[in-house]
Amino acid sequence: MPTLRAIVSVLLVLMTTLLVSCSSPQTSKIPTTYTPEKIEQLQVYVKPLKEAVEQLAVLQESISKQNWIDTRTIIHGPLGQLRKQMLDLSRSLLPKDQKQATGLARDVFADFDRLDAAAEAQEAYSVESAFRQAARDLEAFLDLIPQA
Repeated sequence: MPTLRAIVSVLLVLMTTLLVSCSSPQTSKIPTTYTPEKIEQLQVYVKPLKEAVEQLAVLQESISKQNWIDTRTIIHGPLGQLRKQMLDLSRSLLPKDQKQATGLARDVFADFDRLDAAAEAQEAYSVESAFRQAARDLEAFLDLIPQA
């Protein structure tokens, strides 16, 4: 009788192993469109970005007055968290949009870095050029975000 139990146990283990190894794994389907719930979730990330766009008007005013201290203060102050917010938002997008969004986020901050360096050197033309490019890149980034 003990040998019969051992044989049955071995058979059960082999059968279980066979069933588990032959089963197919669940594949998660990657979404290709934004659901209304996902769009609503993204809008939480968009709100601080829209506030940053409003800060661009203040930044432009400081640039036009050639107030380099205020220009640099705005870049490092109210716009300081913009990089993290943009990268967080780009990670929440669909895979097809993530690469472009991440690239635009990096472009915006390369523009802000150039703007900051030009403001430190007090080069008005370079500051204005970097500002215009940063504004264009930020608008392009926001255009990637689906609207409700």
